[in-house]
Amino acid sequence: MRKMSAGSTNFIITFPETAPSHVFYIEVIYTSEIKPYPEEIKQAYKQFVRHTGPMYFYSVYKTRFQKIQVKLATSNIISYTQIKPCAVSSNKIKHGPFDDISDYSKELMSVHYENQTPFMSMNRLERIIQVSHWGNIAVEETKLKVSLSRYEFQKDGRSGQASIKSYKTILPASAFGVYYRDTNDNISTTNMNVMKESVELEVRPRFPVFGGWKTQYILGYNLPAFEYLLNSDDKYVLKMRVIVDIFDDMVVDEAVVKIILPEGYASVQLTPPYPVRREADTLSYTYLDNFGRPNIVFSKNNMVENHMSDFELKYKFPKILLFQKPILIITFIFIIFLFAVLYTVLHITKTKLVAPKKCCVINAHTSKNVLIQYIHE
Repeated sequence: MRKMSAGSTNFIITFPETAPSHVFYIEVIYTSEIKPYPEEIKQAYKQFVRHTGPMYFYSVYKTRFQKIQVKLATSNIISYTQIKPCAVSSNKIKHGPFDDISDYSKELMSVHYENQTPFMSMNRLERIIQVSHWGNIAVEETKLKVSLSRYEFQKDGRSGQASIKSYKTILPASAFGVYYRDTNDNISTTNMNVMKESVELEVRPRFPVFGGWKTQYILGYNLPAFEYLLNSDDKYVLKMRVIVDIFDDMVVDEAVVKIILPEGYASVQLTPPYPVRREADTLSYTYLDNFGRPNIVFSKNNMVENHMSDFELKYKFPKILLFQKPILIITFIFIIFLFAVLYTVLHITKTKLVAPKKCCVINAHTSKNVLIQYIHE
């Protein structure tokens, strides 16, 4: 892949062998191409959107033959670009066939239609992966400003087909210790269904989410380290997904992945499944840390379900450092025990060195006998 200009990016495909012809399929996903039209409506009205995109396949080569088929979610079509030959059948619009399409063709097409399906987007996702060599990997995903971006001005009313009443997040099958929190702790209903190949978490907000409404929440869980962390001597390889299936047809405007490694690592090598933006490394501190844990951070914009691929992080970690914190805990307990013993010994010694005081009281009687009382203090 190579970016040619501000408006285009070239993808280079290398074929395994020379042949007179090749058949291959290209799938392209566009985000933010569907806009509300009109932008402001009443809650009881039907919701309409407009899609504007390229009419022909954008290519550096001349296209000899091309057909276009637009498949919509409904048959209620208000208007569309009519370039003959074209035909409409239920929820499908067919254009073509067309011959001899010039290279770099930028002619646009537009479709105005009804769509009651809510489009949920995520402005920012922070995924924190904390690696522990003692058995588990802690994952915390902070979702910031999840919004229904399609109807930005639809904010009045409490009902509507385009509102988000619930959504499902798919977690790995080995996930355990799952927790969910938002800005007011857990004010939503969450149902977790453990299946054979995944853990399905259904989140139902306390109120339906309409267009323009936003929310922020934290989802965390633990994973067994042996499934994602491989090692040979002092060499380790962490292999995990960049993002998980947060909701159906998800769109993430910006995703930031932070990997927290143990203290004492060396020779880090990150291999992402696609180009990402490497951020500056930082430090974080937890219990019994001396110098801080290194944070390997990278980010990417405009992500969809197709980006659910694995990254690899290779690093070195001396095994002797595994005993650093246990030794620190044992030393701390030993010092406390030693101080307790010294305090007890010194207290007993001081008590023995202090001599007892005696007070003599003589009581005189009329008889010849004298009674002497000794009062010890």
